[in-house]
Amino acid sequence: MEQIIATVRGFTGALVVVPEPGGEFPEPAWGDAFFYYAPDGRMPRNVQPYGTIVVKNHPGDAASDLDPPGRLRVNIHTDPVTFRELTGEEPRSLVRPRDHAAADCVMPHPVYGALGWISVVNPGERTTDTVLRLLRSAHDAARARFARRHEAGRSPETR
Repeated sequence: MEQIIATVRGFTGALVVVPEPGGEFPEPAWGDAFFYYAPDGRMPRNVQPYGTIVVKNHPGDAASDLDPPGRLRVNIHTDPVTFRELTGEEPRSLVRPRDHAAADCVMPHPVYGALGWISVVNPGERTTDTVLRLLRSAHDAARARFARRHEAGRSPETR
């Protein structure tokens, strides 16, 4: 988890949020990590993270069996082409059965796969490079969305 967080923190404009007890975040988020493009260093209020690391089961999301110690799942939003290359399926047409608890395997997210999210439980030798590459791509896509939103919000006189 620390290697992934350190890598993402090295991306220009990245913000990594890791909620802890006693902070402003609800208890279910404690210990998880959320990755944003936020060049001002402030957590965006109307933007979803482009990647997350979860370290425990959440209500409605227990298929990855994350409650045993030492288990985590990296989740990354991908574009449809990348999703198809990684999974062999279209995001909105997932039909193959999968063992979402299998470690070191790239697969559709057990809950948000239909929205283009992939996941990897306990990235290891087979998947760590892929996870880091996908996080870089997701970061770059988030940066491009940020630029489009901010360009669209400027008046023609200030462009």
